Amino acid sequence: MGENIFSVLGPIMVGPSSSHTAGVARLGKMARNILGKEPEGAEITFFGSFATTYKGHGSDRAVIGGLLGMDSSDGRIPNALEIASEMGFKYTFKAIEPVSGHPNSLEIKTWNKEETIEMLGSSRGGGNILIEKINGFDVLLDGQYPTLWILLFDRPGMVGKIASLLASKMINIANMRLERSQPRGLASMTIECDNAVGPEIIEEIRQKEFVSSCRYIPRVR
Repeated sequence: MGENIFSVLGPIMVGPSSSHTAGVARLGKMARNILGKEPEGAEITFFGSFATTYKGHGSDRAVIGGLLGMDSSDGRIPNALEIASEMGFKYTFKAIEPVSGHPNSLEIKTWNKEETIEMLGSSRGGGNILIEKINGFDVLLDGQYPTLWILLFDRPGMVGKIASLLASKMINIANMRLERSQPRGLASMTIECDNAVGPEIIEEIRQKEFVSSCRYIPRVR
């Protein structure tokens, strides 16, 4: 996740700060993409510097805009709270100043009728973001690649089977990360890909006997 043209020049955005507005909008959009369907509400907790500046820098509007599907350059972001209210989208904000990780961190809990997801992420400057946890599992995702998030049972050869399946479908792996709480337990695998992954491939992965779930997370702009 090295420096790129995006981090040097900064994003095309609406708002006063790439960290507190553009990055936050991307974090909201990432939470929406992880949920996978239209969210119906959200609870957002701002940590560190976000806790004291989120209203003045428009971070509250940016994160709701992202959750509603807006990109960081969307001209509707300044009115995102009003748009959310008109849509019946319920939201709450909480601010906690102490933070053990990055000072520009937030946690998003969002849901629809089918499920709830929780995501911890941070805005790293220049509109760049880093997702650190999803539903309590450690991840490291910057939103710049189409990503597969797979929960699977820790068994010998499982990583190779997933990689071979993707290779057979001409899907090139950019980055792969595997985290597990204990040997032979449930493991979290994130695979960032160079190209989009079709629904038929996702369904094929889900059918593997060692896979508990497979979720596709589109990249964010």
